[in-house]
Amino acid sequence: MFKNFLVLFSLFLSLFYFTGCVGEPKVPDQKIKQEHESSNLWAEKTNIDADKDSVDISDLDKNISSGVVSESVVESGSVVQRVPFPIAEYQALQKEGKGTINGYIYVEDSYGKKIYGKNSKLYLNPITSYSKQWYQESYLRGKKMSKADAKLFNYVKFTASGEDGRFAFYGVSTGGYYITGSVVCGYECGYDSPKNIRIATEVYLHGNEIVNQDITKRAQ
Repeated sequence: MFKNFLVLFSLFLSLFYFTGCVGEPKVPDQKIKQEHESSNLWAEKTNIDADKDSVDISDLDKNISSGVVSESVVESGSVVQRVPFPIAEYQALQKEGKGTINGYIYVEDSYGKKIYGKNSKLYLNPITSYSKQWYQESYLRGKKMSKADAKLFNYVKFTASGEDGRFAFYGVSTGGYYITGSVVCGYECGYDSPKNIRIATEVYLHGNEIVNQDITKRAQ
């Protein structure tokens, strides 16, 4: 009786296994979570959530990190008032896209050696009359500007470079942009103390292009 039971039980297990009910070994939830986070890491960094109070684009005004002296912004003198925020101009921008912009952010010393921006925050700022004023007055002329309108948060994307200085923006729509970031450099750039060297450049993208654009500047 017991022997017959064992035979039937063995047949049942074999049938259960070969019909696929056993299936693949279960992957630990933690591993699934890690793989999901890894696959979506850049996408999450690229998109800005305008509803979060933690979003901070003050670097577009000063780009000064705590304890680091800014190399490109002059703090003294009068403050340049920004032009009124052109809401119609921004609302006309494409909201979604399939383009990609990637590259490296770095500065070059006097010998041409590249100092990469590790874990640097970068901004993708659409080219408009509003951002053109910032580019001319703040970036090129080093003027201090009044605080940016909070509505700008809705239209700026951001990402962060890796340890090797490489960055990427995904889901970029057709148009022109200023990419802005900074590299901390000290004695290797000829400075007595670390300086936050701000870098900005124009880039244009159409459709689902993949644009390779390094963000670089020669250390002064």
